[in-house]
Amino acid sequence: MADKDKGYKHQLRELQIELVRLQRDIIADGRKVLVILEGRDTAGKDGVIKRIVQHLSPRDTRVIALGKPSDRERTSWYFQRYVPHLPSAGELVLFNRSWYNRAGVERVMDFCTETEYLEFIDTVVEFESMLVRSGIQLLKYYLDIGRETQRERLEERRIDPLKQWKVSPIDASAQQYWDDYTTARDAMLARTHHPLAPWILVRADHKRKARLNLIRDLLSRQIYADKRDQLLLTDRKLVFEYDPLYLERGLLAH
Repeated sequence: MADKDKGYKHQLRELQIELVRLQRDIIADGRKVLVILEGRDTAGKDGVIKRIVQHLSPRDTRVIALGKPSDRERTSWYFQRYVPHLPSAGELVLFNRSWYNRAGVERVMDFCTETEYLEFIDTVVEFESMLVRSGIQLLKYYLDIGRETQRERLEERRIDPLKQWKVSPIDASAQQYWDDYTTARDAMLARTHHPLAPWILVRADHKRKARLNLIRDLLSRQIYADKRDQLLLTDRKLVFEYDPLYLERGLLAH
């Protein structure tokens, strides 16, 4: 166990060095990078974000995790509350959940109307295309876990005093509405996967492997000085771009 822990920490450190090198070039070139992380509750979004930003410049890195919309935001253009948080030149921004809330929890829990959902699903590709054409590099990751893995993690969250801040009323619905979330996920991926911003899927039942391989994939899609390509060989059984065939073959949890 100690050897595995040591090996994980070594690999993570080397990848975090690559992230620092990447950020150096993002700042120097004035690039704008936006990373979206979506997934079921307990899929590991917080953990991978923590490892990505751990050694990066806090002035040039932002993590956005918006809470419940205000009354004013509920009556605004849906994307409006997200626009102020988009990256400016030299910034790396990570969204811990994003506008895709509307295609997931809001749809499943009836927090939006069917009309609002359809408006979102019909316009989100156009919105993202505008962002990409404006110079933002947009990367969308969906972390996928199995039902039993989620059940175990929810229970761990409930009893761990250091994870109480993660507990929410929505937790109780995660297992109860598992099939509904699966249907919503499949529809979201099918309707919003597009060439300018494809979905990248991460099989995340094993937290450490998921973290390492997601970071490798993220880095492999970048151009920066002193890039060590040999470190970035991603396990394509764990991280891969969406294809409808993967649903048919059962590569995502049901």
